[in-house]
Amino acid sequence: MEAIKALMTRRSIRSWTTEPITEQERKTIMEAAMNAPSAADARPWHFVTIDNPEVIKQFTQMGGTEMLKESTFMVLVCGDESKEIYPGFWPQDCSCAAQNMQLAAHDIGIGCVWIAIYPLQDRVETGRKILGIPQSITPFALLAMGVPNEVLAPEYRYDEERLHQNKW
Repeated sequence: MEAIKALMTRRSIRSWTTEPITEQERKTIMEAAMNAPSAADARPWHFVTIDNPEVIKQFTQMGGTEMLKESTFMVLVCGDESKEIYPGFWPQDCSCAAQNMQLAAHDIGIGCVWIAIYPLQDRVETGRKILGIPQSITPFALLAMGVPNEVLAPEYRYDEERLHQNKW
């Protein structure tokens, strides 16, 4: 798939089949995550992959996340401030990694949805507790994936009213 087509057709998928994601598909998605740009190439991230249905089920208690029980593969993107060269950029860097994951998943036919974790402190602590994440690492975003069980049409979201040229 070409990059522009991927960008314009990617949708958040919240319903999946029970078919597992292959090891090669997982690796492709994780390679894309780790190839994301980051400030000063610091790569201040860690990733926790999750495929155990009992662990996945624990994340359905956060509110608005009931659909996660259908996911066959999830990745919790975490920030590591100790890896930063320019302090404060880790959320942007982790966002780039998460976006790369979504686009890679879409490109290979895997449905994905981004669940916000940071800066919601209750969700940060939930992620920490479920997965045993140390206090020095911040859970940032949970990407739930699976073989899509729904097809959503692309949405055209370009809005000229939000475009400003040379000044506001």
